[in-house]
Amino acid sequence: MTKTSAILRTCWAATWLALASSAMLAGRAGAAEPSSRRSGDVRYVPPKSEEGVPETFRLAAHTFRFDEDVRSLPRDKIYTSRVTFPSPVTTEHAVNNTVHCEYYRPTSVPAGQKAPGVVVLHILGGDFPLSRVFCNALAQRGCAALFVKMPYYGPRRVPGVPRRMISADPEETVAGMRQAILDIRRARAWLEAQDQVDQEQLGVFGISLGGITAALAATAEPRFAKVCPMLAGGDIAKVAWESPELARVRREWEAKGQDRDEIYKLLVSIDPVTYAANVKGRQILMLNASRDEVIPRSCTDSLWQAFGRPRIVWYNAGHISALRYLPEGLNEVADFFAPAKPK
Repeated sequence: MTKTSAILRTCWAATWLALASSAMLAGRAGAAEPSSRRSGDVRYVPPKSEEGVPETFRLAAHTFRFDEDVRSLPRDKIYTSRVTFPSPVTTEHAVNNTVHCEYYRPTSVPAGQKAPGVVVLHILGGDFPLSRVFCNALAQRGCAALFVKMPYYGPRRVPGVPRRMISADPEETVAGMRQAILDIRRARAWLEAQDQVDQEQLGVFGISLGGITAALAATAEPRFAKVCPMLAGGDIAKVAWESPELARVRREWEAKGQDRDEIYKLLVSIDPVTYAANVKGRQILMLNASRDEVIPRSCTDSLWQAFGRPRIVWYNAGHISALRYLPEGLNEVADFFAPAKPK
């Protein structure tokens, strides 16, 4: 990573942290209710169209246990809680086998109505404040947002162990992405099971790595009616091979004798473009940077074409400098997932 990129990334994280902190503190200014815990079981039932889901991302019917630590933020009109449940995938690292989520539920939903639900995914660097800002904005607009921490991130990361979801070993990356998609399918089931959530208005949103993963999750989960990948694209092997941010990883591949063709062959199984036909008929919004130095324009175009040329918003910025379009991004996302207006 260049010095300039490192500085921009630091500024990005610091800015999001400040915004997230102010958003959360606004709710905590009043006297919050004591936290409370609840546990329960969720029944996962595969959709009728499961046969169209790539085999590697399928889940059979099953029941899983969850725990929730609930905390009310009355002045912010949002209930927040921490939710955990077992990952459908068991890895050799025990802490990675529990999925950690943060739930943001609006309390202003009119009586007799239910809120849309959105699964929110984070960026490659694991800067969680970014996701929290969007969750807060969604909840303020009447959407229930479930922020999911992907494999080997945050509390799922093993101290002293270098294993990551996106790894210099492409086979580990494939395994990590597969686990993330199955975790997201289970997270969607948890969200659907909440009494206050409308199961017909479920969506998925993510930024950068989270955007790519959101796009892939949409191809593997037919019940996501709305899909919004931000700063993302398809042809991910090309992203991995050409992105300056991954130059070090590419050199490791080359040192091991792995060439471009081999990497492309391995990563095609986790590329949203591969299964793009599965999203036909969904509502899709793409938010991208016209001068993105991480996601090549051709990769964004590839996903846009494969997804049926949905509405796309271009920000005149690079991948990191897109930060200055924060207000526009928050509004676009909140508008897209907002509750449907009564007919």
